[in-house]
Amino acid sequence: SMDIERERGITIKSQAVTIPYKAKDGNVYELNFVDTPGHVDFSYEVSRAIASCEGALLLIDAAQGVESQTLSNMYLALEQDLEIIPVVNKIDLPAADIPSVKYQIEHDLGLDAEEAILVSAKQGTGIDELFEAIVNRIPAPTPATSDKTKALIFDCHYDPYRGVIVHVRLFGGKIKPGQTVRFMSSGTDYKVDSVGIFKIKLEDKSELSCGDVGYIIAGIIG
Repeated sequence: SMDIERERGITIKSQAVTIPYKAKDGNVYELNFVDTPGHVDFSYEVSRAIASCEGALLLIDAAQGVESQTLSNMYLALEQDLEIIPVVNKIDLPAADIPSVKYQIEHDLGLDAEEAILVSAKQGTGIDELFEAIVNRIPAPTPATSDKTKALIFDCHYDPYRGVIVHVRLFGGKIKPGQTVRFMSSGTDYKVDSVGIFKIKLEDKSELSCGDVGYIIAGIIG
């Protein structure tokens, strides 16, 4: 959503998006992605996103191989017991060295290189295989054991007209407009104005339920 991100193909600010995907088994799955900056300086943002997820796509540049932040982020994912899918991206580059990267996946990361998905996001190569791997290998959200509303805030952004827009993952219960929610870190209560999901732009919904990733707008100033 930022000009420099589109120009350089990099992630500067954490982004979330909800995508419907029709798999080869005929079912339509709702996939929630949180794209985080890979650099080690953003480890806090990455840790919050990882705590919201069931699995992680570990992106590895086919030309540069495994980097320090790759190891750092993998350990964060392992601490949360996430299903990890190694993804070798940019295989279209002239400098791509896939055998070397697979060797690094095996010996530096300790993952099975045969399970790595080879993709070129630029050309669309391997994207279908990646989505099928997500559906088949990453578990669905665990159903809530109670109706009590429970959510994790993993990010936020500010809108000059609507205040702080909170990015959440629901682990239990529901959140809908008119409901009062309490932020446990501050003990502050807010009345929810609207909720929804990220479809690049904000898309209002009648409610968010367990397993959903979306946003809450509640007139939060700061």
